[in-house]
Amino acid sequence: MTTAIIGTLVLAFAVSRLAIGYPDPRRKHRGLWRGEVAFISSAAEAMYPAGGPIPSSGLDADLPAYLERLMAASRPHTRILLHLLFFLVEHGTLVFPTNGRGGMRRFSSQDVEQRVAALDSWAESRLFFRRVVFTSLRAVLTMGYFAHPPVVRRLGLAPLAIESPICEADLLYPRIGERLESIGKTAADLTAPSEGIPLPQDGPLYPGFAEPRT
Repeated sequence: MTTAIIGTLVLAFAVSRLAIGYPDPRRKHRGLWRGEVAFISSAAEAMYPAGGPIPSSGLDADLPAYLERLMAASRPHTRILLHLLFFLVEHGTLVFPTNGRGGMRRFSSQDVEQRVAALDSWAESRLFFRRVVFTSLRAVLTMGYFAHPPVVRRLGLAPLAIESPICEADLLYPRIGERLESIGKTAADLTAPSEGIPLPQDGPLYPGFAEPRT
């Protein structure tokens, strides 16, 4: 009887810890469940806060959307590793609590200062595996943050718009990942070669990186 009660309590705690209390995400995510969306958003806010040298924050960059695209393009074992990475940091506070009240709560349920302290503890831990976990998390979040067009523009790294001429090779080879039927060009579409004039540094940016018109 005692064993059954303990098992029930453990199960109830696990369910409440893993599934209850997470906010509904702003949009649906196919590759991420709402607990992971909450974790990624909270980690992004702690790692790239508003008011820094780059005006865009981690929340502005919508890192859950980036990581969902990354996972969709990754192999199954990579997706599993990413899920485990999010789980370890989100629930690692059970084993490595942060200082202050509620230090054992889920990472995403803690305030920003505690989350920053939690990430610092992973980064500066004497345990090698914890430092590896932090480095992995920082890597995937950084990729998403620096893929955000306003961030790239702020750094002066946004790609310029390039008018690419159509040559004979474009009639033979499709774009990467596309079928031959997608070429859709004939000899009538050929254009003159580029004149080789360097692009002006203040020229128009590539669509998707240009600043929206107001």
